[in-house]
Amino acid sequence: MESNRYARGWEKLKEIDGHAGERVIESLKDTSPDLARYTIEFPFGDVYSRGVLSLKEREIATVAALTALGNAQPQLKVHIHGALNVGCTRQEIIEVIIQMAVYAGFPAALNGTHAAKEVFAERDKAGQSN
Repeated sequence: MESNRYARGWEKLKEIDGHAGERVIESLKDTSPDLARYTIEFPFGDVYSRGVLSLKEREIATVAALTALGNAQPQLKVHIHGALNVGCTRQEIIEVIIQMAVYAGFPAALNGTHAAKEVFAERDKAGQSN
């Protein structure tokens, strides 16, 4: 039986990440179904569903954090897509990544820029303007 957290999280995941988020969850189900459920319930069912910050603001923070980490390129790409899906512009994403050069260093910002370039190319190929 699905909890309210799960249902709320699943809807929020689809709203932000679309098919990319669904693919991440599907990839976990055969080896770690609990991690798939936790990923839906906690980040998306609890945190992303809170008020105060908009989804755009939450995705800006997430792109900044994943860029600063420097070791989460697959997740950064998913959240760059998510940021674009909820209203961020490409220029805003690049500005967030440039800002991370100050706090996380140039290697992190360079890697983040490379991830953004790949996402932008994927979206251009798919005919997505944002």
